[in-house]
Amino acid sequence: MSGQTLSEKIFSRAAKKDARAGEFVMAEIDCAMIHDITGPLAVKGFHEIAGRDAKVWDPSKIVMLFDHQVPADSLKAAENHILLRGFAREQGILNYDIFCGVCHQVMPEKGHVLPGSLVVGTDSHTCTYGALGAFATGIGSTDMSSVFATGKLWFMVPKTLQIMIEGRLPKRVTSKDVILRVIGDIGADGANYLACEFRGEAASRMSIPERMTMSNMAIEMGAKAGIFEPDRTTVEYLRERVKDRDAIERGIIRGDEDAVATKRDWNVDNLEPQIAMPHNVDNVVPISDVPETRIDQVFLGSCTNGRFEDLMLASELMKGEPVAKGVRMIVVPASRVEYMKCLRAGLVEKFMEAGAMVESACCGPCMGGSFGLLGAGERCLSTSNRNFVGRQGSPEAFVYLASPATAGASAITGYITDPREI
Repeated sequence: MSGQTLSEKIFSRAAKKDARAGEFVMAEIDCAMIHDITGPLAVKGFHEIAGRDAKVWDPSKIVMLFDHQVPADSLKAAENHILLRGFAREQGILNYDIFCGVCHQVMPEKGHVLPGSLVVGTDSHTCTYGALGAFATGIGSTDMSSVFATGKLWFMVPKTLQIMIEGRLPKRVTSKDVILRVIGDIGADGANYLACEFRGEAASRMSIPERMTMSNMAIEMGAKAGIFEPDRTTVEYLRERVKDRDAIERGIIRGDEDAVATKRDWNVDNLEPQIAMPHNVDNVVPISDVPETRIDQVFLGSCTNGRFEDLMLASELMKGEPVAKGVRMIVVPASRVEYMKCLRAGLVEKFMEAGAMVESACCGPCMGGSFGLLGAGERCLSTSNRNFVGRQGSPEAFVYLASPATAGASAITGYITDPREI
């Protein structure tokens, strides 16, 4: 029998049996996450399944965060927050409430994700945690109700697509450009229910923030997960955040060389900045093919590109220049920790002096929630992960996805600008 892929090994451990692609297994969940948008339905479903006074299977393995509508921007949002706070108190669940930031940033930085673990969350971008070598995937709120009650969930073990990223990234070309190019080539449904393993020379050199950007967007090509094999970079990141060193070492799992997997190759030596044009994430073109496009708004942030390294890169590209006249720039660090890094490095002051708005850590304009909505006909250059019709406001608005470098360059020119030209 052939060897196993990384994902097959993780499912074998979680199901306590040999697990192969295509098989259905009942797997034990290592950590479950809910947030303020999807959490209320999960709580309601749990009460319907287990009863109003029932206790969740293991409160220490459930994490709650508020990030989409924070602070509450409507009475309904406030009611949802009250409901979830009450549930967290009753059950003894850790609740980060409204002050910590975007769930997909907070979960890894607070040590809730270990390599080799099986993590689920009621958000499609839960796949972000694959950057740390976990099999992490989004599930529905009703599925989460079942997890709350039993600690287990049925899965079909996915086949693996190895995405080989070779070469060396040119200056001012980032992992965001890489993943946009991969999605553009594979298509929005080209990796449906596959476990995408990011491998290769260029992938192995990526930092954890760069890897998080890659894994975060795996769902945009239909993947069940986007995962990096854990390595020294993973261990160094986790040692600062996880007290149990043995747990880190136990999670260092690698796929077998003779495992059955499909492989596709990309070389990034000559990659240029990429833009996902409206209104689909796979509508990707090199920036040199983008006509001069005036923009009304720049959004720098989100679980895709809201980390300190992203904001620093954008700031460096702005070179102290003011935001272009007629352009609104909204900067939202992905977490309070990342915000404090920016504050100490003087980035908040630089952005505000340039005319940008720096907001408290949250999802911000990404889903057209609390603020930053676009009006009809307006164009936004965004470092987030989706540009669907109506995603950030009016269905008659236009969203272009790009890297933080491109966002910084474009903010000071007022049109979509190649960061290599600044």
